[in-house]
Amino acid sequence: MNSTHEAPAAAHRPPGRFKASGPRRRHLAAHVLVAVWLALALAAAAAQQTLPVARWLAVHLFLLGAATTAVLVWSEHFAVALLHVPMPDRRWSTARLTGVNVAVAAVLAGVAADVPALTGAGCAALVTAAGAHLVVLARLGRSALGGRLAPLVSFYRAAAAALIVGAVLGWLLATGRAGPGRYGGLRLAHVHVTLLGWIGLPVLGTLFMLWPTVLGVRMAERTTRVARRVLALTGGGLIAAAAGLGAGLRPVAVTGVAAYAAGTAVAVHLFARTVRHRRPVSAAAASMLAAATAWLSAGVAVDLVLVAARPPAALGEDVESLVPVLLLGFVGQVLVGALTYLLPIVLGSGPKGRAALRAVLERGWPVRLAALNLGVALTALPLPGPVGTAGVLLAASAGAAFLALAVRVLVLGGRARPGAERRAGGAARNPALWGAAAGAVLTVLAVLVADSGGHPGAPAAAAGTAGAAPGTVRTVSVTLADMRVRPARIEVAAGTGLRLRVTNADAQHHDLRVADGPATPMLAPGHSHTLDLGQVTRDREAWCTMPGHRAAGMTLDIVVRGTARRRSGGGAAAEASGQSASDGSGTGARAGLLDLSAGFSADWRPRSARLAPAPGGTVHRVELHAGRTETEVAPGVRQTMWTFGGTAPGPVLRGRVGDVFEVTLVNDDPAMGHGIDFHAGALSPDRAMRTVRPGERLVYRFRARRAGAWLYHCSTAPMLQHLGNGMYGAVVIDPPGLRKADHEYLLVSSELYLGTPGSAAQVAKMRQDTPDAWVFNGAAAQYAQRPLTARAGERARFWVVAAGPSDGVAFHVVGTVFDTVYKEGAYLLRPGDPGGAQALDLAPAQGGFVETVFPAAGHYAFVDHDLRHAEAGARGVVEVSR
Repeated sequence: MNSTHEAPAAAHRPPGRFKASGPRRRHLAAHVLVAVWLALALAAAAAQQTLPVARWLAVHLFLLGAATTAVLVWSEHFAVALLHVPMPDRRWSTARLTGVNVAVAAVLAGVAADVPALTGAGCAALVTAAGAHLVVLARLGRSALGGRLAPLVSFYRAAAAALIVGAVLGWLLATGRAGPGRYGGLRLAHVHVTLLGWIGLPVLGTLFMLWPTVLGVRMAERTTRVARRVLALTGGGLIAAAAGLGAGLRPVAVTGVAAYAAGTAVAVHLFARTVRHRRPVSAAAASMLAAATAWLSAGVAVDLVLVAARPPAALGEDVESLVPVLLLGFVGQVLVGALTYLLPIVLGSGPKGRAALRAVLERGWPVRLAALNLGVALTALPLPGPVGTAGVLLAASAGAAFLALAVRVLVLGGRARPGAERRAGGAARNPALWGAAAGAVLTVLAVLVADSGGHPGAPAAAAGTAGAAPGTVRTVSVTLADMRVRPARIEVAAGTGLRLRVTNADAQHHDLRVADGPATPMLAPGHSHTLDLGQVTRDREAWCTMPGHRAAGMTLDIVVRGTARRRSGGGAAAEASGQSASDGSGTGARAGLLDLSAGFSADWRPRSARLAPAPGGTVHRVELHAGRTETEVAPGVRQTMWTFGGTAPGPVLRGRVGDVFEVTLVNDDPAMGHGIDFHAGALSPDRAMRTVRPGERLVYRFRARRAGAWLYHCSTAPMLQHLGNGMYGAVVIDPPGLRKADHEYLLVSSELYLGTPGSAAQVAKMRQDTPDAWVFNGAAAQYAQRPLTARAGERARFWVVAAGPSDGVAFHVVGTVFDTVYKEGAYLLRPGDPGGAQALDLAPAQGGFVETVFPAAGHYAFVDHDLRHAEAGARGVVEVSR
């Protein structure tokens, strides 16, 4: 082959010449590890029809295993060449490479075997190794001699940062810490950060140098300038896209993906102009790199359309459908194309040796190229399922063929090395690297073997029905949706034959696996499968095996009536919250984990948040009855509450400064005394706030001398319990000159403690400030299911009172800016002021209001911006029409 093609001019020479045995051995070992991960990924892909977790394993074996190992090694090598610095100490490089591979094995084993501690340890190790890699790249830059291509190293640094973010997001998803409300958005952010960040950025950066090198031509003079522009667009766009997707801010996400697409287009334009009418150094490598770049461009363009146009509920599944395309068409093809060019450089000895090895790797490359890209096309197009499966198999066969050739090249390259170099140790005698490779193989094989029992045709499935005697057979319909299994608890008599008709009603894939029993295959949206458990004689648990779904709450308890043992899902949690599964207090709750996406009961009605204007007159007479009321406090969860006027919160009182309120408190509670305290009044509490015994009444009279949003509550000790069980309400006294608003809403924030009122377990939760939910107007997420309404351009005033008893509120409306803030009797912001406000922060027992104008039609979420509270029920939506 022409030496001009092998080695362009010095200023543009490929960073692939190895003069020392250390780098050579390290790269050889790394390629062995890449081959191991690729082989395991192909094995997992072949098993995805029988093992529910195999599809996830195949993707992560490919990305976390093979691609991460390749990027880690080659980004360091290219950084050294581009910066003109010595290669870092190989011991530390080997330690990082070993650490990454051990961490990946731990993550995969932890997720597949559902061991959160192992998953967390693996993610922590991965973050540590990625951080160390980032530090090395930064230090190389500080000690660099320079060079016009040195800015390309910034792509590798940005990629290392993306790996750290992706690992953290993956940990949140895999362990369920993301929570069901944020799972979908964070998963989309994770996919984008990993694919477009950790993989996409270093590939784009490397192509600026590798593409002309493979073609055997000089780089364009403007390469560095264009590269800087591309990194600004892709890196900045990725940050915006991940943040927007994770937070559910579509405009931000669309802007970010559009910027990334623009950066990709700028790079592709430069690559296209680099092509010359001459024979490249490696036609196979050049063709594969070109095809991979085309798939990246197409994938990002489709991603942009999906993020901009698809509804949020369907976006996750749509974007997930792009993963195989980018995985096979982009990542896989880049890996094959780059290794086709680089392996001969690493392993060959002289031009003839490199040419001989390249000839082996290029055998049948046009057929393999056509098969791989046809397979990707079949996978990408909306064709029937069998066609897509055939596409995956076709692409995988091309990958397997290359893997076989790569293994042969590794063997030939090892034999061709000088004897002294082989005696020096080589990759074959590097115990750390080979130990990592062996550990990865054994880990994944163990996971595959262990999981094989969970599939419907395995022996464990048969064990669920063995010895079943004729008798009653019960079929229960089970729905998988919104990170929940419904019903979450099934009670059966001992010996009942149980069948579960499982339907995936979600926008993403789910399955259901029964402990020591059968499992469904991975169900696509709308698909169903029936599980036959045989006779049920003991308590069982079932869960979705998708990584992170079980931890996020996708579990089902199957309970045999009359068993003494409480399960972790229903009984243990009910016990912890001071309730039993059938005591009538807090029924429907399980594991302290409310299913806020479930539907409320058919006869349930939301509490009206509309605030009526102050009534006429200056004296307002009200009769309040203290008592106990059973009410639905969360979807499907009923709780006995202590109430004023039969509701929690109690009735709203409204008036003007100077008005007199005469409130008659009647104690209808047969078991305990109650009192009342109006914060809006100023008077001696001795008689007005005394405890009224059952059957008695008290007249409480006060004059509202100050404006504000005030709390009233039971004054009987222990007040923590009386407030915590619902005995609170709001008094609104209009500030003088209060202007008219198109809509006025009142939201009373509070904590919700499930369980028998006054029980030791419930009181313990109150004292520890560990409520089961945070709510607006007494019911968790009620306004998320029954939104408030308004019109675009209308002014809305939100009165907010923090009832506590222990937590305040940071009230925020997504998509708006408050131009008016009134807190604790004073205006902090008025419409004519230049500033704006984003939240109304209230401590327990404080109140106020904020105003905004809705700019356009849409759905505006309002939340307590302590997001623990929002995720646990303190949220809602304002549906704004045109």
